[in-house]
Amino acid sequence: MLEKNFDPKSAEPRLYAAWEQSGAFAPTSDPAAEPFSIVIPPPNVTGSLHIGHALNNTLQDVLTRFERMRGKAALWLPGTDHAGIATQMVVERQLAAAGNIGRRDMGRDEFIAKVWEWKAQSGGTITNQLRRLGASCDWSRERFTLDEGLSAAVRKVFVTLHKQGLIYRDKRLVNWDPHFQTAISDIEVEQREVDGHFWHFAYPLEDGSGEIVVATTRPETMLGDVAVAVHPDDERYKALIGRAVRLPIVGRPIPIVADDYADPEKGSGAVKITPAHDFNDYQVGKRNNLPLINIFTEDAKINENAPAEYRGLDRFEARKKVVAAFEELGLLRGVEKTRHAVPHGDRSGVVIEPYLTDQWYVDAKVLAQPAIKAVEEGKTVFEPRHWEKTYYEWMRNIEPWCISRQLWWGHRIPAWYGPKGEIFVAETEEEAKALAREHFGHDELLRQDEDVLDTWFSSGLWPFSTLGWPEQTADLKRFYPTSTLVTGFDIIFFWVARMMMMGLHFMGEVPFDRVFINALVRDAEGKKMSKSKGNVMDPLELVDDYGADALRFTLTAMSGQARDIKLSRQRIEGYRNFGTKLWNAARFAQVNGCARAEGFDPSQVKNVLNRWIVGETTRTAQAVTKSLEGCSFDGAANGLYRFIWNTFCDWYVELAKPILNGADEAAKAETQATAAWALDVILKLLHPVMPFLTEELWAQTSDLGATRSEGMLITARWPQLGDELIDPAADAEIELIVTAVSEGRSVKAELNVPHSARPPLLVIEASDAQRAVFQANAAVIAQTLRISEVRFEDHAPEGAIPFVVNGATLALPVAEFIDLAAERARLAKEIAGHASDIAHVNKKLGNPAFVANAKEEVVEENRERLAESEAAKAKLEQALARLEAVV
Repeated sequence: MLEKNFDPKSAEPRLYAAWEQSGAFAPTSDPAAEPFSIVIPPPNVTGSLHIGHALNNTLQDVLTRFERMRGKAALWLPGTDHAGIATQMVVERQLAAAGNIGRRDMGRDEFIAKVWEWKAQSGGTITNQLRRLGASCDWSRERFTLDEGLSAAVRKVFVTLHKQGLIYRDKRLVNWDPHFQTAISDIEVEQREVDGHFWHFAYPLEDGSGEIVVATTRPETMLGDVAVAVHPDDERYKALIGRAVRLPIVGRPIPIVADDYADPEKGSGAVKITPAHDFNDYQVGKRNNLPLINIFTEDAKINENAPAEYRGLDRFEARKKVVAAFEELGLLRGVEKTRHAVPHGDRSGVVIEPYLTDQWYVDAKVLAQPAIKAVEEGKTVFEPRHWEKTYYEWMRNIEPWCISRQLWWGHRIPAWYGPKGEIFVAETEEEAKALAREHFGHDELLRQDEDVLDTWFSSGLWPFSTLGWPEQTADLKRFYPTSTLVTGFDIIFFWVARMMMMGLHFMGEVPFDRVFINALVRDAEGKKMSKSKGNVMDPLELVDDYGADALRFTLTAMSGQARDIKLSRQRIEGYRNFGTKLWNAARFAQVNGCARAEGFDPSQVKNVLNRWIVGETTRTAQAVTKSLEGCSFDGAANGLYRFIWNTFCDWYVELAKPILNGADEAAKAETQATAAWALDVILKLLHPVMPFLTEELWAQTSDLGATRSEGMLITARWPQLGDELIDPAADAEIELIVTAVSEGRSVKAELNVPHSARPPLLVIEASDAQRAVFQANAAVIAQTLRISEVRFEDHAPEGAIPFVVNGATLALPVAEFIDLAAERARLAKEIAGHASDIAHVNKKLGNPAFVANAKEEVVEENRERLAESEAAKAKLEQALARLEAVV
């Protein structure tokens, strides 16, 4: 017998170990099996499982388990990203804590050895946490972006693109982190709202005839100004275009240029231009052939390009000194407080500087064209489709991609320099030396580039490098292109687009057929989770409290396309109760001797209740299959919930009790076999979402039909049920009973009929077929509706509440059990309360200012409140109408 309750704490590790040891996670070796593959978005090796990972990986696992059960060669390929800056930071902090040792004190080789040591000890944290979630990845194929095979792929790609002229060196602006002293990507830049100032500075015209006032939030950058820009149509400045101002403090004359970037409506309409320290100014500088003057060192101190008294000052010290100098010169025209977004390094926490440096770049514009075309032609499809617009917008306006980082941990750039800066790009040092020998005619001492590659460069190769490329492996041939990518919208630019570009360029095919963009997980109020708000939900803690299945089902059921998930403990608890409901139904089946009969054929069942559940099971199997094929994860989960909880556990079990307890042995045997068959199908359909509970039931209820020939549930065959199992006549008959009982319950609940009351159910008007159904099922209706009897009458007596079910008129005489006048008053009062609430919320939502200015979650909360109030009011009005119709 099944235990009273399912115990996730003991079952989950045991079941996961059994799956892994069985080899079930590896794709079938059957050459005839259709391949299905997913590559995991590689989490940072420094990371631990957060709620976004839990959602993303649950959905990947649902798809993988589904396709595995459909007989496909399903590969979910796991791995981790070396996470350059994040990993280097972790190890540097450890070294500092251990004895204030810096990486430069150790030297590159010793430091890298320390990082590998850390990776061996701590780098597997997140993959072990994924196991706790139930992720059925093929761990035998696990990859790491710095493993030997992927490193070879990275070197080959770099060298190939360089030979093709698609990788090159250039001096451009980058996001510069002065703490780590490296370029960083846009995704590593966090915009933080801070209090600051606008300083208004006067720049005197060179001929002394006047001045132009400019405003800035970064006064120190004026030391690198090379021009003042005004709009070409701004009448105030037309006569000054082409003339010059004398740059205060520095004393350098700089031109007044005409450029559309200057907005006549903002401030004075004149803008200081510092191309070496502002991305917009850089573009103005390019358009107007202006010089680039860098005034910062790598650690954001003032360099030798500024006047002597500023050199060596920290940027913020220099800011104070510049403002004081302008005030002293009588050129400070005003200061106003402002709150504005300032870029910070997401890991260092320091203010990021746009900084002019020599870096390696990829010509992304060229690589983007085939990637744009592939989506336009439907070779890769985004779900939901509106994300394609985001993809196009970025790809069609793509900038050169800066791929070098001034770090030590990562793929070192395969470029070597000669004595005068000659560059030799090769996959190995020996090949670089050969190129140098060919160039110089003799051996020369070469030094390798100190920089490493952006982690997005190696992860951009992930769909084919993980399958063995550049070797032409069997896995590469079988599983590329991959089938579906499941990822977040925030890395469409950084990862999805780059995989598209690299995959098409090196493989000639898109890297995946479909990209499913999952939602964001927010808290119960719809707010973004953050440590500062204290509303972060730890998925491992939730697994400890409710079991992995409950969390997985919650995330799946709430993952509707184009909407965020509002996660609450109450929802997870509710779905844990759903698992308990199924567990209890399986116990009920065991107690009542339900077991699959040898050769059971669901198309041959005779009893109307069994024909009905066979049809309902078939419909559910078809709907869930269609939903999962289309990545409608919530559709699949919610369809299963309704069928298992309402249809099977409530109605079928309830209606089957009289048969299972009755004297008709043939009907009883058929019902036992049908219940076992339906449970068998339920476990298979639910397995991708709730794998642990279903596998445990499958193992412990073999007498219910989980025959040993199918082995473990994880590799059992997915149900394929046809329309021939659906019987419309049985549906109509059982639907009449179910609807009659449901409506009868609603009437009793709405009118506060005491639980102990047992009025009769009166059949007033009905067709002959309906009367026959009520007659044949009178006992089960009486039991489930908690009434005294089913009685046939020509008219409803005084004090009876009539209601219509499928065209039949029924009535419940309840006047003797309730105070009709008091009930009318209660209902009217509650209706008025809801009407007031509806009017209040409608007024808010009808105010354009409220909708425009309120937080998105507040507006959504009001919309939900309105919908709930309207539904409650409609239900109460229906109840009142029934009372008014009392005979």
